Amino acid sequence: MQVVSRRSTRLERKLFRIVDELARLAEEERLVSEELVYHRHLHDDAVRDAAVSGAPMDRREADLVAADVARFERRLAEVERRRRVLEERRRELLRRLEG
Repeated sequence: MQVVSRRSTRLERKLFRIVDELARLAEEERLVSEELVYHRHLHDDAVRDAAVSGAPMDRREADLVAADVARFERRLAEVERRRRVLEERRRELLRRLEG
């Protein structure tokens, strides 16, 4: 019968928390990506409307939607960065658990 050390139990708990957080981040990444696609389409339409009409209001709308696109791009980059950090931490914990 094998005795599980406190250290390995602690590592396993950390690993499970990281796996749960990675799953949550995957869902967040999916949602942010979908929002980004939506806002990019809105931006394309707004730019086209501004070019056709030349109206200041349409140009302002295009600028506002461009800001939304940039905000979602930053959010997606942040989620991806957090995911990479957690994936590296997960690899590190797995190495320690195996060793």
